[in-house]
Amino acid sequence: MTRGLFITGTDTAVGKTVFGVALLRALVAAGWSAIGMKPVAAGRDEGEALNADVAALIAAANVAAPLADINPYSFARPIAPHLAAREDGTAIDLDRIGAAYARLARLADAVVVEGAGGVRVPLGSRMEMIDIPARLGLPVVLVVGIRLGCLNHALLSAQALGARGVRVAGWVANRIDPAMGEGDANVATLVELLPAPLVADIGWCADGPPPVRFDRAALSRLGFGP
Repeated sequence: MTRGLFITGTDTAVGKTVFGVALLRALVAAGWSAIGMKPVAAGRDEGEALNADVAALIAAANVAAPLADINPYSFARPIAPHLAAREDGTAIDLDRIGAAYARLARLADAVVVEGAGGVRVPLGSRMEMIDIPARLGLPVVLVVGIRLGCLNHALLSAQALGARGVRVAGWVANRIDPAMGEGDANVATLVELLPAPLVADIGWCADGPPPVRFDRAALSRLGFGP
């Protein structure tokens, strides 16, 4: 039976793709057939046909699938998804996303789904990013950008997920601000207060994405055990 996981974050640019790519590579190395999915992507570099996050997820996977299923909604401008959809004359449809996920699940043992922005980013007038994992029935990993304000952002995100009935399987500390004071103390506070285990602590790296290492215990905590 295919196992899936939804990766969300406390904000945009907090390391969701870094973690998603690392998780896909770990699953492939552990012998899983694994594929990535980004239901909604907004922003493409000039001259590029693919959103950079989507391209990274595809490169890390070991299962091929139609792009329309991996990334059902792709918008050129790096703006909020509901604004990008409105500009494009498109309405984001959860049923279309659900059907695409079901097709991917038939191809792979594991599907790693990455959101866009934070948990309450609007997708339409009455729809938010949080509705995607709720619709797909997936547990969530919350990537927390460790910077000033992260305690409030992380706790509010976890509260919103819980109120929607979405299970938080774990959370990730990503040290995105090397100048932040008391970074370790902030992480320790979140370990105490968040209703899920810390599954990765990603250090600052000035030259490209930092390494993220998983052992079998970490994969098992995320639902990818034997």
